[in-house]
Amino acid sequence: MTDAAGVAVISVRIARNTPEFRRAALGLATGGFAIFALLYCAQPLLPAFAHEFRITPAQSSLALSLPMTLMAVTMIATASISEVVGRRSIMIAALAGSAIATLLLGFATQWWQVVFLRGLMGVTLSGLPAVAMAYLADEMEPDAIGSAMGLYIAGSGLGGMTGRLVVSALADWGSWRTGLVAIGAFSLASAVLFWYALPFSRNFRPQRSNLHSLIGGLARESRDPGLRLLVICAFVLMGAFVMIYNYIGFRLQQSPFGLSQTAVGFIFIVYLLGSFSSAWMGALATRYGRRRVFPAGLALMAFGAGLTVFDNLASIVVGMAAITSGFFGAHSVASSWVGLRATPGGRAQAASIYLMCYYLGSAIIGWAGGYVWSAGGWPYVSSVAFGLIGTGLFCAALLGRVPPRPTQS
Repeated sequence: MTDAAGVAVISVRIARNTPEFRRAALGLATGGFAIFALLYCAQPLLPAFAHEFRITPAQSSLALSLPMTLMAVTMIATASISEVVGRRSIMIAALAGSAIATLLLGFATQWWQVVFLRGLMGVTLSGLPAVAMAYLADEMEPDAIGSAMGLYIAGSGLGGMTGRLVVSALADWGSWRTGLVAIGAFSLASAVLFWYALPFSRNFRPQRSNLHSLIGGLARESRDPGLRLLVICAFVLMGAFVMIYNYIGFRLQQSPFGLSQTAVGFIFIVYLLGSFSSAWMGALATRYGRRRVFPAGLALMAFGAGLTVFDNLASIVVGMAAITSGFFGAHSVASSWVGLRATPGGRAQAASIYLMCYYLGSAIIGWAGGYVWSAGGWPYVSSVAFGLIGTGLFCAALLGRVPPRPTQS
């Protein structure tokens, strides 16, 4: 390959089972853990916000929906900036900035301050997920991308679970401010580890910065039929996953179960299975191919959704475990697939398109699921989830017929 001046450059990529691979995997898993702990740590605190600031539950939900929405809509801009200034520096700044915003939340005394800081955190958060996918596509050997992405998503799932549980426990022991300060301090330390562990980019080549090239790059990546199908999958699968998790608690607190809020909270422990499945399915995709492994993850989601229909607690717990394992595994495979389908100069933009739809699916379908629940309870929720997963399976079947791009292995 050549650089911008036409000088020949030797491309040296990171291979599996090497010290550099382990360093990159450690850095990205740590970053994924911290980012999702920061994003989801506010979810169990919504009742506390409503009580302290005397606001409605809908208003308190802004602490979660606002950063998700802003992260989704700013990803394209952040990813495009990374094409100019580099991947690694953007990711470090994103993690450190998000940690500092969360630390400041511990000192907020008015609701507008909480909303502002969470919104600011949504913007800064956007600098890691999409850019991480582009970094892997730039720096890893093709057969190492799946495993590395699986470890990153495993860290993300574990971080989402830990952020919820740790903040809840510390809020009971002290206050919600104690929990947020703890998560912020931990994430700031994670930013230091991320900076130390993640190898410097060796294959990144800066692109020209102008609006015309940005629009052209987005249009070029969007024309790929494989990427369009992966984007649809991201929207519907994340939407189904979040909708199920948002409203399973309502079901378990009602008859015939009547579980307490604390007991329902333990359902997040099944996120551990998602962390395992993302790494496992990422490795399977490398061995057997993404076209085979991806629909298997969706089929596992559908099987789990079916188990939640029965009025049996054991069946519901097993179903939630299957949904979580299938979702994280499928997301791991799809995320690495996006990087491989993208053109060399458009990987960050392709990743940002995918993740924008991923988080918009969470925000839109997760919110709309409340009306579905109110209209018909769990039978309606599970039926909509089946429809969304079925849409994903249909897209997966079409993906099996889409030929690889010349840049894809």
